[in-house]
Amino acid sequence: MREGGRKALVPYVMAGGSPDWPTVVRAVAAAGADAIELGFPFSDPMIDGAVIQEAGRRALQGGMTMQHALDVVADIDVGIPIVGMTYYNLVLRAGHRRAARSMAAAGVTGAILVDLSLEEIGPWAEEADAAGVATVLLVAPSTPPARAEALCTRSRGFVYAVARMGVTGERSTLGDEAARVVERIRDCTDTPAYVGIGISTPDQAAEACRVADGVVVGSALVRRVLEGGGPEAAAELVGDMRRALDAGA
Repeated sequence: MREGGRKALVPYVMAGGSPDWPTVVRAVAAAGADAIELGFPFSDPMIDGAVIQEAGRRALQGGMTMQHALDVVADIDVGIPIVGMTYYNLVLRAGHRRAARSMAAAGVTGAILVDLSLEEIGPWAEEADAAGVATVLLVAPSTPPARAEALCTRSRGFVYAVARMGVTGERSTLGDEAARVVERIRDCTDTPAYVGIGISTPDQAAEACRVADGVVVGSALVRRVLEGGGPEAAAELVGDMRRALDAGA
């Protein structure tokens, strides 16, 4: 996604977070997203802040499951990659092979399992690789250099550069941790580095992409959907971020 200098924009949508979530997926794709991070709700989302937790609560209350989300997304043809984001318990219960093949069958080309450690990733990664599902790994500000190198070596598709320590959520400023994490990733791999967790505004997205290859925007978008803005508000934010990234490039 770095061809021609274009910076990647990856909005996050919670499957089942609103009744019209498939329309939200289509709307953000049409507004300029390069890929979509699709959340599968889990009852103990340890990395998620209040906004995404609320979206997940609504999704679970409405009966959303990972398999149901995959069944729905299989019929959504947006022409860009969809990356599933969830917690390992859902994959473990489904079984590594079944989960990986179900994602691939639905057109989901990547997966972020935020609580699956590098030391335990082997059985899942083997099935994911075989199914053609890219396992994206995270590098945080606290990740030591040697471990960052191992994570970058194993990550597929892109490396998720965590902009700051803590849970997901909007922030008024980006800070300088994101740039340091991206620099650490650059020392290890040519795989694209996308910054996420805390990217809240078009200006922050453009700032992050001065060093990164792309950004992931989650809470800022999900909040607009939860507040009733629907696909229109989601598309407006993504469109504003797309223009900011293109202007910065």
